[in-house]
Amino acid sequence: MTENAWTRWPSREALGREGISGPRRLLAWATRILVLGMVLWGVFKGSHVHGWGAVGAAAGVIASGLTAWAFFRTTLAHRLWPSLALVTCFLGIAAVAQTTGFRVPAIVIWCGCAVTALERMPLAVALPVASVSLASYAAVTKDEWLTTVATIGGMALGGYVLRLDSEARGNAQRLLAQERAARAAEAESAALGERARIAREIHDVLAHSLSAQLVHLEAARLLIEAGADRDKILERVVAARGMAREGLAETRQALSALRGEMSPLEEFLSELVATADGADVTVSGERRPLPAEASQAVRRVAQEALTNVRKHAPGAKVHIRLEYAEHQVLLDVRDSGGSPGDLAGSGAGYGLLGMRERAELLGGSLEAGPGKEGFVVTLKVPV
Repeated sequence: MTENAWTRWPSREALGREGISGPRRLLAWATRILVLGMVLWGVFKGSHVHGWGAVGAAAGVIASGLTAWAFFRTTLAHRLWPSLALVTCFLGIAAVAQTTGFRVPAIVIWCGCAVTALERMPLAVALPVASVSLASYAAVTKDEWLTTVATIGGMALGGYVLRLDSEARGNAQRLLAQERAARAAEAESAALGERARIAREIHDVLAHSLSAQLVHLEAARLLIEAGADRDKILERVVAARGMAREGLAETRQALSALRGEMSPLEEFLSELVATADGADVTVSGERRPLPAEASQAVRRVAQEALTNVRKHAPGAKVHIRLEYAEHQVLLDVRDSGGSPGDLAGSGAGYGLLGMRERAELLGGSLEAGPGKEGFVVTLKVPV
């Protein structure tokens, strides 16, 4: 054994009562009652126990009970010197009992000290205590030497087995507590992840819808300031109203996606380009259902890319290509370029950052930058 094993206390979980089954509790109480009965029988069976002798015997029994209770408390708290003092007090009570003619209580106390010390104290202290206790028992017993040796060996082995059993139970309690803590942390992490997902979906829907409405409303304001005719202004207001309706529909769709209810990705992209002038979509590869997160990433990137085209290159033609590869899905959004619109500087500028963050969360990538003609956004998501 290592030095640490000799000086280490049994864990508090091992010394405590938590995790002890009902039958074992009953067995422990039955053993305590049996030992107490043996002590009382040994104390009061003699004819010499009367008067002040009976009072002294009763006081000795009470003192032994209180000492035992205190010993269990101090060992549970891993307090070495108080525990050693209490077990020494036990040995003293046994010696007094032996000298005053109470042989059976003395033997019970000595054997109990040996077993309990081996079970509840560091081995470096328990072995000397057990040796003194069992040596005292051997000195006063009237059994044959072979019986005495067998009894001493059985007591020592019993105490050490109880120690191993208690430590195994303590380890099981610690593992159970760690598992519960891990499950609680996992549940909390899952809840935080789901909250982040919901927040991301709501943010993306609102950012797309509100920024598109802002484009049309800001254009309407500029037309009003320029003194444009009523029809042009009304056209922008109607477009903003349409975007509000689309935003409401997208919010409902996002809620459906969070419930696991989504329309096919190809159908969504077709409906998306139908609302944008000069936009088209092509799909290649073997079509198959995508995980909810991957499908949502493609949808949101396509929406954000079209919104950016409306802002920065109004009137440009847009081509969306969706490709199903073996291990990934690719979305490519290209516009033909054009003069920056009046609203090119509007918005917070977090669109590309949000799209890239969404892609990286899924282990994918997003590239955005100038192409041969206009701007190109390419999303790759592993599936």
